[in-house]
Amino acid sequence: MNPTAFEMLKSLDTAFNEDLPTKENLQAELIYNNISQRKSIITSLEQLLKNCTSFDFAVAFITKSGLLLLKDCLHLLEKNKIPGRIITSDYLNFTDPAALSEISSFTNIKIRIYNKNNFHAKGYIFKRKDDASIIIGSANVTQEALKANEEWNVKLTCTKNSKFYEKTIDAFTTLWNDSKILSTDWLLGYQERYNLSQKARQKSAVFNLTNAVPIIANAMQKKVLKALTQLRQQGKQKALLISATGTGKTFLSALDIKNFQPRRVLFIAHRGQILYQAEKSYKKILGNNISTGFLTGRQKNFDADFIFATINTLSKEHIINYFSPIAFDYIVIDETHRAGAHGYQRIFTYFHPAFILGMTATPERTDAFDIYSLFDNNIAYEIRLQEAMKTNLLCPFHYFGITDIEIDGHPVDDNISFNNLICHERVIHIIKKAAFYGYSGTRVKGLIFCRSIEEAHALSCAFNKEGFHTLVLSASDPPQTRNEAINKLAQAEREGGLDYIFSVDIMNEGIDIPAVNQIIMLRPTQSPIIFVQQLGRGLRKYANKAYLVVLDFIGNYTNNFMIPIALFGDNSYNKDNLRRCVSDGKNLLYGPSTVNFDAVARKNIYLSIDTARLNDTSVLRKAYTDLKNKLGKIPALSDFTKFGTVDILRYIEKFGSYHSFLQKYEAQYTIELSSTQEEILTFICKRFAAGKRIYEIEMLRMLLLNNNSLFSEFINLLQKNYKIILTSEEKKSIINNLTNTFTISNEREKYKHCIFIKKVADDYMIADEFSYCLQNKPFKDKLKTLLNFAITRYQKYYTNNYPHTSLCLYRKYTYEEVCYLLNWPQKINPNAMAGYFYESTTKSMPFFINYISSKQKRVAYTNKFTDNRHINIYSKKNRKISSSDAIHIYSTTEENHLYLFVRKPFEQKESKEFYFLGEIKAVGKPTPAPQFNGFEIICELTVPVRADIFDYLIE
Repeated sequence: MNPTAFEMLKSLDTAFNEDLPTKENLQAELIYNNISQRKSIITSLEQLLKNCTSFDFAVAFITKSGLLLLKDCLHLLEKNKIPGRIITSDYLNFTDPAALSEISSFTNIKIRIYNKNNFHAKGYIFKRKDDASIIIGSANVTQEALKANEEWNVKLTCTKNSKFYEKTIDAFTTLWNDSKILSTDWLLGYQERYNLSQKARQKSAVFNLTNAVPIIANAMQKKVLKALTQLRQQGKQKALLISATGTGKTFLSALDIKNFQPRRVLFIAHRGQILYQAEKSYKKILGNNISTGFLTGRQKNFDADFIFATINTLSKEHIINYFSPIAFDYIVIDETHRAGAHGYQRIFTYFHPAFILGMTATPERTDAFDIYSLFDNNIAYEIRLQEAMKTNLLCPFHYFGITDIEIDGHPVDDNISFNNLICHERVIHIIKKAAFYGYSGTRVKGLIFCRSIEEAHALSCAFNKEGFHTLVLSASDPPQTRNEAINKLAQAEREGGLDYIFSVDIMNEGIDIPAVNQIIMLRPTQSPIIFVQQLGRGLRKYANKAYLVVLDFIGNYTNNFMIPIALFGDNSYNKDNLRRCVSDGKNLLYGPSTVNFDAVARKNIYLSIDTARLNDTSVLRKAYTDLKNKLGKIPALSDFTKFGTVDILRYIEKFGSYHSFLQKYEAQYTIELSSTQEEILTFICKRFAAGKRIYEIEMLRMLLLNNNSLFSEFINLLQKNYKIILTSEEKKSIINNLTNTFTISNEREKYKHCIFIKKVADDYMIADEFSYCLQNKPFKDKLKTLLNFAITRYQKYYTNNYPHTSLCLYRKYTYEEVCYLLNWPQKINPNAMAGYFYESTTKSMPFFINYISSKQKRVAYTNKFTDNRHINIYSKKNRKISSSDAIHIYSTTEENHLYLFVRKPFEQKESKEFYFLGEIKAVGKPTPAPQFNGFEIICELTVPVRADIFDYLIE
């Protein structure tokens, strides 16, 4: 007999919760990895660990990489004396003995080994006072499983007196009792078995590599090679390849040369070490029998078919004149961002090859030199850090933003004295953190970046006194010294080798040490470009290197806001976006890579973001110049999005329109508009360019295409193209926006010419003055480009509307935008809307909350989330429970709609936007709040707040 739906629900109630409480957090949840939804298994585990009173894990495999992702959280539990038990196995000798040793060092964790059968369980139990959450699925404790793999796990929450909880604990207890205590003797024996298994795996990998087919292009490289071929077919003789460090630019150039079949090749770099590495790569691709030679301070091989030359040697007059200007068919210039220097300019002037290829990871320069123009703005391909990670071209990395120490009660900042930088307390702090987070492999092979050579030497000496093998490399060291140091760092054995190389900037670029498994940053971030260059030193894949550890010691530095820009490639310069990057870093990077900030480091970055002037004219002008140089022309509106630079809306906020910015700062921009046309352009930019509603945008575009269009025809167009049927309130709202009656009186005068339609009989058509303005072609073209840009933004961000609104969940809106998107007849002064406002004609009531966490609150009546579906909200001052405010909020007779908008209280002054969290309803009864002569409301959200947004807001 099939069970009824009621019987099934009853069985679930009995299994998971015999007391039948109605808590929101009792619902089952699928736990998985999905970067587009900002979800990861590691984030779910961390959230549960931070809120538990004890925990039990039963997992088949644990690796150092997986443990590393949990280390910060486990350390916090240790400090708070939260006990835990872990069962794992020696099945297939896969679990890393180093990970077992590290786990056993936590004073709050007991660990046992199950080795009776082929143990393959993956279960996690998180106990709280009255209930527990249990995750059962497919994820082991490895970096791939917790962050990147397609893993399915179910989280179930139940009370402690339920059958499900009892059976799960019984099963765990049985395994625990049948498992071995992790002893030193057992671990030593397992280490031997593990090492033998590792050697067998490595031998198999070497065999496969040795017997592999010749190196061929991967999918990404094929795209680049195709692009280079197409450029040459178009008659182009120069091209620039922009590709993140570690993605194989040198291999790519060799593959293209293999296709091109040149007679002679010249490869140019600024250091000999790069040349020797390039020659090895070329021989792997083109064969060991190619004729190669070097032009350096020590070698002068003029007659080889493939010449690898340092720029300093080649640019000398007697050297360059040895060659005919057409001696080489193909020239490669590595690290091309240096090509603004005089020596490179001489190369470009002297040689005339059939093709010249420039390669760089960072074409942007701090001196504003236009690298792109050297290559006629022919960008063959661009693959930055995020895309390289997405396509698995780089080694995963785990970044830890660590608070630098306080000295005599003062944090490390931009003005710290030299003596404090190198003091013993700081050295021990760095060493302890480096040991805690560790490295991939059997020994550390690290780079440490300092702010000065003097600091590097002093810290190197201090490290050596603590038993490390380190030295300093600087630009004054000869190539032989550098090569010896690099070889010692990379060697397998520690004896006779180096643990760390200290440097300032010599290791930023061009030096290839794939074995690097730990990078320590002991300097303020002065540039996202340099940050990525230094990070890139460790991102090359290497045998037996599963990941790179990056330790960034963060002080109270002015430029800390550059860290999220560099890590996540977010060039929007939107402060809220940057904060979200810091808050939700684990879920924003592709693959197994993660980003973690400790509490104080995060606070320091937030402070830097708060005080930074991200819409400063100098910032916007530099971003514009960089993009113009890249394109070789004045950028179009769409180019800012296409090439991932500063959001064009920052220019609109600052200058009113992109046209106004160009008029002020671009000498080549010659378009002149009348004052009326500029007024209209500014109005449309500020009101509609963000693309948050399609109605007005499409009506204006329709008028541009045909100034005889009628409003009734526009309604039909919306239904045909967007499947939208307008309500009467929406029609009125559009008309109010396009006749400038929505705007409040003082702004109505400011934009008095911004009337786009006029009433004719029972319809609307184009207004006379607007029609006249459109006769000016430059103006009409400007509007057309602007409206197309707005439509693109709408289609990308704002199509998934919340029921009965033009709003989208978790998008951000200003006071003014909320007014017209809720179809209000007129804009309301923001001061009147603060807190909440009831609009009688639409019966809508938005609540605007500046959310302050309990730790930050300055008054006793701060609005507060009690969970992701409930929030306590306070009325305005001097409001009684019998007031109209309470009537509108609690009314059951009126069809009122209450909407919740929340923002961080320190949201940027430049753009006061609130996250839209959906519709709410008041539950229970209002409670008097005599402390301000008002009342408290408990509100329930129709849709629970998405996890990443909720965590960010309450953080």
